[in-house]
This record gives sequence, C-alpha cells and structure tokens, in this order.
Amino acid sequence: MRVLLTGGAGYIASHTAVCLIERGHEAIALDNFANSSPESVRRVREITGGALPLIEGDATDPAVLKQVFEEHQPDAVIHFAGLKSVSESVREPLHYYRVNLGSTIAVLEAMTEAGIHKIVFSSSATVYEQPGSDLVESDPVGTDLENPYGRTKAMGEWILRDAAAANPALEVGILRYFNPVGAHPSGRIGEDPVGIPNNLLPYIAQVATGTRERLRVFGNDYPTVDGTGIRDYIHVMDLAEAHVAALEHLTPGVFTTNIGTGRGTSVFEALRAFEQAVGHELPYEVVERRPGDAAIATANPALAAERLDWRAKRTFEEACTDAWNWQRQNPRGYEA
Repeated sequence: MRVLLTGGAGYIASHTAVCLIERGHEAIALDNFANSSPESVRRVREITGGALPLIEGDATDPAVLKQVFEEHQPDAVIHFAGLKSVSESVREPLHYYRVNLGSTIAVLEAMTEAGIHKIVFSSSATVYEQPGSDLVESDPVGTDLENPYGRTKAMGEWILRDAAAANPALEVGILRYFNPVGAHPSGRIGEDPVGIPNNLLPYIAQVATGTRERLRVFGNDYPTVDGTGIRDYIHVMDLAEAHVAALEHLTPGVFTTNIGTGRGTSVFEALRAFEQAVGHELPYEVVERRPGDAAIATANPALAAERLDWRAKRTFEEACTDAWNWQRQNPRGYEA
C-alpha cells in the first residue's frame, strides 16, 4: 500500500515510516518543517534502505494536497500533521484551531477529490472529559475539556465521523494516543522538539546532556502516589506499529481505539527510571502546575488488542534507554 504521511518528518511519523517500509508498504512524507527536520527523513532512508519521497508543503493548503495526490497517487493517508502542546494551546487557541481543524478538513476534501478512502487519524487521550485511570473508548468525550488542544482533537474525530456518515466508502481509524516516549533503538531518529520541550522525557534528556539546568516538575500536590502527575507512557516504536496495524485493519466506517500500555508512571518515577539509564542523579525543581494538566491519564488498551491484534511490547525502562541513546548521540537533535 502507498501511504501519505502528513507531518511525515515528525517524531511519530518518522518512526511509523520505518515500520511501514519494513512491513513492505511505500511511504510518502509531506511536511512544512514547523516542528521537524528533513534530516529525519534522510535517516529513515538510512535505517530502512528504502525510498521515502519528501514533499515540503503545508497540509492545510488544498493546492499542495491536490498536487501530492496527483503526483504520488497514495492509497491511504495517515494524518499526523498538527500542533500538539497542551500548554501552548492554552496560550494560542486560535492558532491551534486553524491548524489542527484546517488540516483535517483539507486532507479529507483532497481525499474525496482524489477518490481515496482510507485514513488513520492521530487523536489523543486529551479528548476525554474526565481524565483518570483505565480510560475506555466509551468514556465521555467532547468539548467540556480543559484545553484547546484536546478540543481540536475531539472536533477532528467528529469531522471524521460526519465525513464517514456522508460517504459510506470512507474507512477511518482513530487512534487516541497516550504519551509517546523513546526513540528508534539505533539512536538515529528520535524526538527533537523546537525550543523548550513540552514533553517530559525529552526535557529530562536535555537535563542529562546539560542543555537544561534542571527538570521543572509542574506540581507535586496532585492526588497521586507521590503528588506528581501520572501518565501512560508508550514507546514510540509500539505506537508506530499500532499505526501499521490500524492501516491494515481498516474497513468501511469508523473505529476508535486507545493506544497505550495500561500502566501509569508518575513524573518522579519517570525521573528515577531515566536516571537509571543515564547512570547518575539529575537535578530538578518543583514549580506551579501548568494550566490544563490533569492528575492522571492511563489507557485501557483492550480494544486495540481485540480490534487491531496489537499490544504494547516495550517497557518504560526500554523507552528511557532508547531516548538516552538518541539524545547522547544527538545532543542538538537533527542539527548535530
């Protein structure tokens, strides 16, 4: 299958490209490099020995999408393109609505014009109205959410459902990610955030390399085991494999699944695990909570096992080892 990856040079997309190529599929990357580097695509080619065409362009631009569909004729789309910071979405809500919703609509319109019916959509655990432990897909999802990022993902899901209701040929897989971490075990591709990392593990990794002075722990007064926020961290390679499984299990209509491990890890537990990978303690300070953050969010991944025959196989400790391997080899990310 020939698969267009919007946001194809990004963290999750680059690892998914590796899995697609190794599985025998073809991948095409479209990216505007707002939060990514073309170097990641070059390294995917290096890892796989396969082709990965790269088009520089914006997934919100209908003209760009039309040209890509005409020239490359993909059979399916995995829609990664979008903005992803909870805290940034609170500061810049209109930008998040414009990019995340605009790209989803533009991609669906271009698919309709090109006669393409398969799409896998990057959603998020932030769509759940009441974050907690053991979240299942039937838990309340909607607009009563704590941050604009989550609302754009919930709205994106509704756009896809409405599009599928109007077009019975449309095949839609919605994957609700929990917290991707880690890197490819080669250390050649990994998470390379622009500026100050919004996610925990890359921030800890930058502390370990001396790029950041200390980890900032956003709140230690949550009702959790040690007062810090608990998340379900999933190795990015497990997440990448989930995309391939979703693509291969598409049928007319819409299916929605959590993609997580079912295990929760607190910030302090994550810090200790990364210290084990590094081999020494790392400095930290506790600061005020961030707007929009929840105390706990972990997945019940049973439906993904049933629907996609997929299960997370890698541990959080493996993710820390792989993340440190990436960061140690690439202290300045893809700029090195």
